[in-house]
This record gives sequence, structure tokens and C-alpha cells, in this order.
Amino acid sequence: MATQLSHKRAFETPVIPDRLYFKIGDVARICGLETYVLRFWESQFPQLKPNKSGTGQRLYRRREVELVLEIKRLVHAEGYTLSGARQVLEQHNRRTAQKESKLESKPEPQQSSSSRLTPVAAVSTSRPDAVAATIGHARAELREIAAILGSSAPRPVRRRPRLATLLNPSDSLFPS
Repeated sequence: MATQLSHKRAFETPVIPDRLYFKIGDVARICGLETYVLRFWESQFPQLKPNKSGTGQRLYRRREVELVLEIKRLVHAEGYTLSGARQVLEQHNRRTAQKESKLESKPEPQQSSSSRLTPVAAVSTSRPDAVAATIGHARAELREIAAILGSSAPRPVRRRPRLATLLNPSDSLFPS
């Protein structure tokens, strides 16, 4: 009975502060892990690739902190091995990519450019179809802009004038 309660116990997710980057010590404190565990997980999970500063300090973004929390949940609360957790995350990524590709492959009705512009505030977030349609319209408009920018005439290549010309190849820049 005690083992059933421990498996069913809810995994508490800590509050992640609203910051752009987190140092490895901050992530370790938020997730309740040691820094060496985070460094090891980087070698085991290809999705976990924090940026590094000029001094080599690991800088995690919010999505990477959320990924660490998900890995911790899978390994510590669900009882997965590291390879099992890796497979679960890869399957989740594949499913997400398939859903996104299905949304992109839906044909869009042709409309005039003025009627296609839909304010984001007017779209109800409770309807996923409306949100997907708005994203589709935005993508179509961005493609049009990219086509316009890509079709412009190429710019002429400007050559820089030489700063100094040597009269004789034997002349030296540094006279003695």
C-alpha cells in the first residue's frame, strides 16, 4: 500500500522565475538537482543544449529548464531509465512535429489581401481552429513579404579603393 501511494503522489513543479537566462546553479536550485547531474544529462539528452557565455558559463533558457523538470519527473517520479526517458521525449517531439505538419498542410482559401488581415485580439483563444487559421494567415503573409524581398534586383558590388599603392615591389612600407 505504501508503494502505491508513492507512485501516485503528484509531482510538484516549482515556479520558474520570469528571466531570459538561468545559470546552471540557478537551474540546479530550481529543479532540486546537483550541477553534475545537469551536465551529465546534457550528454544523455540531445534536446538539452544550453548556450554558453563567452566565459563558458552554461546559460539555460526557460524551455530548457522546463525540459530538465520533465526529465526529472520521468526519471524520479515515473521510474523511467535515462534511455527510456529519452525515448519518451523523442516520441513526444515526433507527435508534436506531426501535428504541426498537419496544420501547415491544410489548404488556405484564397482571399484578397485586405480581408486576410485578422487582428490577433479578434481571434478567440478558446477555438483552436481560429488560432490555427490566424497562424496560417500570418505565415502566408510572411511568405509574400519574403517573396517581395527576394525578388528585388541584386545590389551592385562596391569595391573599396586601395589605401596605398606601391610604386616598386622592392619598396618597403617601413623605410629604414
